[in-house]
Amino acid sequence: MLNSIIEVLSLGFMQRALVVGLMVGLVAPTIGIFFVVRRYSSLADTLAHISLAGVAASLLLGVAAIPAALVVSVASVLGMEQLREKKILAADTITPLFLFGGLATGVVLLGLAHGHNVNILNYLFGNILTVTSADAVNIIIIGSVTLLITCLCWRQLFAISLDEDTARAAGLPVGLLNRVLAVLGAATIAIALNVVGVLLIGALMVIPVLAAMQFKVGFTRTWLMAVVISLLSVKIGLLASYFLDLASGGTIVLVNIGFFLLSTLCAKIVKN
Repeated sequence: MLNSIIEVLSLGFMQRALVVGLMVGLVAPTIGIFFVVRRYSSLADTLAHISLAGVAASLLLGVAAIPAALVVSVASVLGMEQLREKKILAADTITPLFLFGGLATGVVLLGLAHGHNVNILNYLFGNILTVTSADAVNIIIIGSVTLLITCLCWRQLFAISLDEDTARAAGLPVGLLNRVLAVLGAATIAIALNVVGVLLIGALMVIPVLAAMQFKVGFTRTWLMAVVISLLSVKIGLLASYFLDLASGGTIVLVNIGFFLLSTLCAKIVKN
C-alpha cells in the first residue's frame, strides 16, 4: 500500500492536486474561523453560488475561471457590505438576494456558453485531479496573498469578529476591516473551486472549525486544530478519491465530517 501511495504521489497531476489541496486546506479554515465566530457562515455559501456566475462569465469571455470568479465574488461581497452598512435592506435579506441572484445569473450564462467544451460538474462538485499548472499558479498566488493579509490583520479581524461595537470603541476601522474580511472570504471561495466545487466550498471553510471548537480551547488553538483537521481531510480525501475512484470534492468533505464526529466523541470522553 505504501509503495502504491509513493507511486501515485510521483505523478505530475497528483503532485499539483496535493499542493493545491494543501493550500486550500490551510486557507479555508483560516478565513472560515472568523466567519464562524461572527455567525456569518452563510456568507460562504452565498459567495460560492455567486462564484458560479464568475465561472460562467469566464467561459463566455474565454478567460481563466479562478480570476473571473474572484473578481465577481469581490464585487458582489463589497456590494453586500455596502447594503448592510447603509441598512438599505434588512441584514437577513441581503444574503439570500445575492445567493439566488448569483446562482440565477450563473445558470443563465452557462446556458449561453453551452457550446464551450467544459465539464461544469467539475466546478459544481470539484475535481482536484483536473487542476492545470495555470490553475495551480493562480491558487498559490491568491492563497499566499490571502494568508499574508490575514496574518497582518489577525488581531483586528479577531476583534471585529468577536464584538464590532467594542472594536469600534477601541478606534478600529470596523467598516474597512469588514470589507477586508469579506474580500478574503471571496478569495478563499475562488481558490477552492477546483478542490471541492461551488456546492461544497462552505463546508471546507466551516466544518473543520466546528470540529475544533468541540474542544473549547480558545481562538488560536482552535484555529490550529482546524487547520490540522482540514489538511488531513484534504490529504486523506484526495488519496481515497483516487484509489476508490470517487469524486474528490465530496470525499474530502465526507472525511471532514468524519473528523467532526470523531472530535465530538473525543470531546465528550475528555469532558467525562
